Amino acid sequence: QVQLVESGGGLVETGNSLRLSCAASGGTSTIYAMGWFRQAPGKEREFVAGIMWSRPDTSYADSVEGRFYISRDNIQNTVHLQMNSLKPEDTAVYYCAAKYGKIWASWGQGTQVTVSA
Repeated sequence: QVQLVESGGGLVETGNSLRLSCAASGGTSTIYAMGWFRQAPGKEREFVAGIMWSRPDTSYADSVEGRFYISRDNIQNTVHLQMNSLKPEDTAVYYCAAKYGKIWASWGQGTQVTVSA
């Protein structure tokens, strides 16, 4: 399975932007889709955005639609999450994940995003 490493998290003020990156290595040829999830303190992990590995199809959670944008670079084996107009409720640990068939089977270690009011 693919190994995933996230980067780009940090502390920003409300309304600002951040760009997360996820570097994939090993086993990328069998990836069906890539995605970003997040988990805030005391809450369950939730889906944020996803993109097909071999098609441009994307999907977003309603809470981030129009503010976040997911993209991928199949040559560099990277996936990015551009996060604009950030809100305090976007504060969470963000995880990159790879999907094989119907299962999100590979996960990164997570990167903290904190949005101050």
